[in-house]
Amino acid sequence: MASHRTRSLAEMPPQSKFSALLGIEIVTCTPEEVVCTMTVTEDMSNRNGVLHGGALMTLSDTAAGTATFISSPAEISNTTVEAKTNFIRPVRLGDTVTARCEPLHVGRATSVLQVTMTRGDGKVVGVTTQTHMFLGWNK
Repeated sequence: MASHRTRSLAEMPPQSKFSALLGIEIVTCTPEEVVCTMTVTEDMSNRNGVLHGGALMTLSDTAAGTATFISSPAEISNTTVEAKTNFIRPVRLGDTVTARCEPLHVGRATSVLQVTMTRGDGKVVGVTTQTHMFLGWNK
């Protein structure tokens, strides 16, 4: 996979409607790094009044999926096959979470990525490691 031409931003499929529903914005998108942000709203909170872990996982998955897409040819799609997140500290309502994704490995069949998520004060709130499998088809 790494020997192929990577896709351009114009060849990127749009982000999912679910990601858009959460207000996830893609700030940087290169084969070396993807940065996404998400502002925490009341609709994203858990019963403790802080960011729900599922919303944090969606932010992480959006960053990693975007990184995998930008590193693959336009005729290739991908899917998450494994994701593991360490939840480190809470994020309060109104705060913004920034996810920075860096590929650790881009191979012929899979990519392994690490996403570090920080809140507005710069403290790490979670770290995700994901494996994506390349699919020889496009939707």
